[in-house]
Amino acid sequence: MRLETSASYGEVWDIVKDTVDFALHKRRGGMMLFLDDLPIQLGAYHPVGTNNIVLNRVLVQIVEAAIESKRVLNALVYNLLAHEYMHALGELSEVGARKLVVEVSRKCFGEDYIVTQVAIASPWSLLKGIPLEGVKVPKRFMEIVKDFEKADEYVV
Repeated sequence: MRLETSASYGEVWDIVKDTVDFALHKRRGGMMLFLDDLPIQLGAYHPVGTNNIVLNRVLVQIVEAAIESKRVLNALVYNLLAHEYMHALGELSEVGARKLVVEVSRKCFGEDYIVTQVAIASPWSLLKGIPLEGVKVPKRFMEIVKDFEKADEYVV
């Protein structure tokens, strides 16, 4: 599968956009991704009225170090980006965005695929068994992810 071999945030993002377009017939271009060190309880956020998604760099790094599976890491990133994309497409409710991610995942990946399992259980299900006590969140500068969305995607 494309998701399992994706090597960048941009490649996962392309899959998010393609699956949402296929399942919901909705698409939005011009999005930008930022990485920031956020509290562990916050996976990502989309400031309403912007084209930005801010992803929790620390959460991704913790899962990457603990799980050591590109497949699982990409499932996490897919879920976090898809959830925020739902907000960017106009679904402001947290519950509504979660339901839409589950719907898209089921339709595009099937019930048994890791993306759908994470969507149903929540991305935080990946943290079970990972000791988080004493995890210090370093505060680094927020960074923009270059080559997140291709320039030709901006045309509507």
